[in-house]
Amino acid sequence: MASNPIADIFRIRDLRDRILFTMGMLMIYRLGAVIPIPGINVNALRMYFLAEAGAGVSITDYLDFFAGGAFSRFSIFMLGIMPYISMSIIMQLMVVVFPKLKKVSEEEGGRKKISKWTRYGTVGVCIIQSFAVTIYADSIPDAIAIARSAYIPISMLSVTAGTVFLMWIGEQINQRGIGNGISLIIFAGIVAQMPDAIWILITAVRAGDLNPVFVIVVFAMFVVVVALVIYEQRGQRKIPVHYAKRVVGRRMYGAQNTYVPFKINPSGVIPVIFASSVMTFPLQIAQGMGPGVRWLQTVAYWLRPDGSAYLVTYTLLIVFFAYFYTQVTLNPIEISVPDGRYFVAHNGWGRPRSHVTNRGAPANASSRWSDEERKGPFAEPVEGVIHEGTS
Repeated sequence: MASNPIADIFRIRDLRDRILFTMGMLMIYRLGAVIPIPGINVNALRMYFLAEAGAGVSITDYLDFFAGGAFSRFSIFMLGIMPYISMSIIMQLMVVVFPKLKKVSEEEGGRKKISKWTRYGTVGVCIIQSFAVTIYADSIPDAIAIARSAYIPISMLSVTAGTVFLMWIGEQINQRGIGNGISLIIFAGIVAQMPDAIWILITAVRAGDLNPVFVIVVFAMFVVVVALVIYEQRGQRKIPVHYAKRVVGRRMYGAQNTYVPFKINPSGVIPVIFASSVMTFPLQIAQGMGPGVRWLQTVAYWLRPDGSAYLVTYTLLIVFFAYFYTQVTLNPIEISVPDGRYFVAHNGWGRPRSHVTNRGAPANASSRWSDEERKGPFAEPVEGVIHEGTS
């Protein structure tokens, strides 16, 4: 009798505890998404956004999408986890640009320092975005139910604390849950809006606003795209690795051949998340401060989600972050030499792409190559030297 994989998951105590802990954390996140900021008139907000619902896709709908509906409710989680992602992007760029930061990240405990600085920077980003949100709330009629002088510090503190708490939830899911805490928070916010989206779709079909054939075709395209994404995500390129002969005591161990699996798309969905986060930051500033600043109104108009400028910028950012994230996570010089006892043979055509010593730093930068190095993959491997093949 075949076992049920779902039942098997819950039979393993450690895995069951991790899944239940993750579900509990996500439930807390969804509960906080409906708790409004102190001093907000919920009824005035509802009437305002209902009046804007028929105006097409707005900036508010875009921000609401990634916040899981928390932005339109002006909840304590209205900024979502995007400020943390924005600061992570800034920090990764700074590590690449500034050699001192890169040196700090490579030291013992350096990653923890970078993570700590990222958290501190997230608080600064939250303060900027929360101030923009207070100005935006002031532009909504009767939205603020208390004195404006009291509402500004209360709202900024509440929203900033909400994002920091989401940061903590993501870290707890990484440590005590099933991992990928930040991605799961974004995923939970998107999935939470699916019931409303499905009901709106059904209502539009019943009212005759949408053709049922069109809906079926779009759904079929959706299934095909998901299948292709899964197929592409599972694809990998196997890079052959040859180990040199080694002597341990009085015994000689023969050379071994294996491979390093590289995904065709190592960045996954990270470029999409990074691009969305970069687009969200100026949109929130333009949305909040736009009513009182003319040039911000222009920025908000050009970056509207249904505009061509937004689509072009969004596409270019995805392409950029796909290359950037791959270069940061799969730097061949950093990952190629753990102990200097193996090499990646090149195909014999052209000059090897890089020459790396067992210290992990480029050597022979003047492009002078010895006779043995020019023999290609059939040469006896030299201990401590790696030859990376040309593509």
